[in-house]
Amino acid sequence: MKHAIIKTFLIFPLLIFSSLTLAYEPGSKTECIAPADPGGGWDFTCRNAANVFQELGLMPKTMQTINMAGAGGGVAFAHTVSKRRGDDDLLVAASTSTVTRLAQGQFPGMDASMVNWLGTIGADYGVIAVSKDSPYHNLNELMDAMKQDPRAVKFAGGSANGGWDHLKVLIAAKAAGVENLPRIPYLSYNNGGEALTQLVGGHVGAFTGDITEAKGFFESGDIRVLAVLSEDRLPGAFSTIPTARGQGIDAIGANWRGFYMPADIDDDAKQYWVDAIDKLYASDQWKKVMKSNGLMPFHPDSSEFEAFVKQQIQDIQSLSKEIGLIQ
Repeated sequence: MKHAIIKTFLIFPLLIFSSLTLAYEPGSKTECIAPADPGGGWDFTCRNAANVFQELGLMPKTMQTINMAGAGGGVAFAHTVSKRRGDDDLLVAASTSTVTRLAQGQFPGMDASMVNWLGTIGADYGVIAVSKDSPYHNLNELMDAMKQDPRAVKFAGGSANGGWDHLKVLIAAKAAGVENLPRIPYLSYNNGGEALTQLVGGHVGAFTGDITEAKGFFESGDIRVLAVLSEDRLPGAFSTIPTARGQGIDAIGANWRGFYMPADIDDDAKQYWVDAIDKLYASDQWKKVMKSNGLMPFHPDSSEFEAFVKQQIQDIQSLSKEIGLIQ
């Protein structure tokens, strides 16, 4: 009996050690793919989340941001699906823009079920902005010009044609009573920063994107934000920006920000990153990031997130058909 007890005590630590070694821990080379060039919302998501992950001690080394622009997120999605299956150390920045492209069938042969949807870290509301020298001083002036001629204002955004930035303009224009929506000019750039540079340079008449993308140009006074597409005014430094609703145009454009991972990852790896995103969202560090960048609270429970994505795809499909973007 004594020998059996001793043997049990000898085995017990080994069992504990074995169970710990089976649990997932991030490797020395974790990556976050931003499906656009530096300067846009996906790049913001990867870089800021990586900093907070490390501050919270959730990874041994800095998470590397890999910029992979193309096809409104399609290049990164295809890369994740075809070449990174089973990669436990890879996150990919996602948003309503990602879901919009999936809803419109813009990633040929691919759908939302081919990746693991992890969670969100806030919502980034859309804005419509013009340069500081623009003749348009409010959203109604801009829309009135477009009612006279839908081609009166050329828009620039960081999503592909038909993508979320483009869709936000069409949502606002439809709410304002603009007709012949497909004739509204929209130029697609690799990210919001590039689109804003075109605006400031006088190459386009207006910008459609998100407040986090427009923050620097807004603070410098280089652009005039005509409206934020939120239910209420944003807090802090952005509280001076009027909502579209406040100007009589019932348009809402919330762009959630979050992550997906490749298929065929270990269950414990997925759970690790779900928990890590929860910890990041609840941290004081992330609250500061949100406040300084106009990011609003949005963090559905991880068990509900995949269902949320699928429902949003259905909603955007219906809206895209109504506006005439897809058949």
